[in-house]
Parts: sequence; C-alpha cells; structure tokens
Amino acid sequence: MINCENIKLIAMDLDGTLTQHKQPMSEETRKTLDALSKKYKLLMVGAGQVMRIFNQMEHYPLDIIGNYGLQYGRYNEETKSIDMVRDLSFDCNRESVEKKVTYFREKYGYTNFSGDSVEYHPSGCITFPILGTKAQQTDKLAFDPDRAKRRKIYDEVKAAFGDYCVFVGGSSSFDMAPKPYDKYHALDMYCKEQGLGHENVVFIGDDYGLGGNDESVYKSDFHFITIDNYLDFPKLVSQLL
Repeated sequence: MINCENIKLIAMDLDGTLTQHKQPMSEETRKTLDALSKKYKLLMVGAGQVMRIFNQMEHYPLDIIGNYGLQYGRYNEETKSIDMVRDLSFDCNRESVEKKVTYFREKYGYTNFSGDSVEYHPSGCITFPILGTKAQQTDKLAFDPDRAKRRKIYDEVKAAFGDYCVFVGGSSSFDMAPKPYDKYHALDMYCKEQGLGHENVVFIGDDYGLGGNDESVYKSDFHFITIDNYLDFPKLVSQLL
C-alpha cells in the first residue's frame, strides 16, 4: 500500500495505460486525471515526442517528458500550450547500425521486409522494424502479439547495441534511445530538477515486462502501479484519491 501522504507527483505512461495505442483519452479518464491533479502534480513520461503526446491528449494541462527524457515540455497556463524546455539530439553511426541490423535479419530470417530496414529519428533514437517501415498494420499486429519472438533475442540485440537503451517496441520492432536515456533516467532527472525524492513519486505504467519501456522504472525504487488494461485506470488509481 502506498503512503499517499508522501506522494507529490504522479508520473504516467500514455498508450496502454490511459488509452489505446495513439487514441484520445475517454471522458472518464480525463475526469480521473482532473481529480488526481487536485492532490498531486501530474507528469507524462513518454517514448514518443512531446507534441505528439500533447496532441493525442487533446492538450490536457500537464508537463510532458518525451523521447525517454531527450525532450521535456512544460505546460503554459497562459497560452494553454507547451513550452519546450529541453530538446536534445544525438548523432547516429548509421553504417554501424545498418551492419548490426543486417546481421540480425540474416541470422533470424527477417530478410524480407517492406520499406526501409531501419528508421532513424531526429533525436538520435532508432527503430529496428523487423517487418520494415512500410509493413501493413495487419501483418505487424500478427507478427509477435505476445512479444515472445523479440524477447527470445532481446538480450542479444541489447548486447549488440551497447550504446543504446533497447526496448521491445510496438508490435514488431525494437526501439532504441541513446544511453542513458530511458524512463528511469528521465524521471530521476526530473526529480532532481524539481527537488523531489523518489519516495515522493508514483509511476503508473503497463509496459513493465522484459524489454518494456516502463521496465526501468518498475525495477527501481520508485513506487509503481502496474496496469494491464487501460480501462482499469480509474479503479487502480482510486487508492491515491
């Protein structure tokens, strides 16, 4: 049981925690966030870009960490928009990345793919889309629904990309962010900036299994509420109200 007297900040994942993937929040979820905001500071900690998250949340008033901490946007009450405080980018050795991805494609038989073999993001993050950047959504959803295929080779991919934090992303990809940027690092950095201790924070997330992008927080000393169905969010956070 979490001692709510010590809690000052509620940090959350978005997709799978508050909503379906890339879908807007329900009215019930918005009302729940409203209730939480009366007692605590709210913070979104995402894998995607700050503005994409802000738009998906239909401009809900809260601060947003994006790209595993490479971006940080502070909500501006006057303008009702986001002021970008941090927006970092890192160089990427594309030749090295392509060589490693090709190795895994050839070793595990993933040589047939649609579009590009690797997706490069302006931040320096990269995506290894096993089916390619232009694969059909139905094929991606059917590829590895329980993540077993990717988790089987996760440790090997993680070791090969030693300069990156590696995640089992989406339905058929590996997502990677330059070290040390993961959600734990991002949340720890935010706490230091805001003068908060880890004991003052509760994180709520759904992707806490092996390779999940919430795993680093789940395995840390932060309080963590696990959620396996976003529809349960209002019920699961009732203990904080």
